[in-house]
Amino acid sequence: MRDLGRRLAKLLRAGDLVLLSGELGAGKTTLTRGLGEGLGVRGAVTSPTFVIARVHPSLGDGPPLVHVDAYRLAGGLDEMEDLDLDVSLPESVVVVEWGEGKVEELAEDRMHVDIHRAVGDTTDEVRHVTVRGMGARWAGAELGSLSA
Repeated sequence: MRDLGRRLAKLLRAGDLVLLSGELGAGKTTLTRGLGEGLGVRGAVTSPTFVIARVHPSLGDGPPLVHVDAYRLAGGLDEMEDLDLDVSLPESVVVVEWGEGKVEELAEDRMHVDIHRAVGDTTDEVRHVTVRGMGARWAGAELGSLSA
């Protein structure tokens, strides 16, 4: 998952919104850790479950990474309004775990990453990942390059 995040980071630029979906323990935060490495941001990328959002500034000239965990947020974009994601989005890569049904209104152009693993089987480390680009930004994008 971490390696996939590093490969995905090569496709991302400021203004990109990425929504991560998957069961608990599927690898959403691990993928985001790889994104952070690929984007070259400062700070350890860890789950922002209790702080809701963390900003990781770029160590170079790339965009910062805004990492959001919407797991504990029951409402949609209104409940997330205090995070000012709409203000951060143009100059950042914004990654939202558990964001489906909550933040799609932020951008017509967004990427959805769905991660599936066998629930309850802690011995199965295999993940099945589907990456879908939505909107003009991702029309014609070669997402097949993300394959291992």
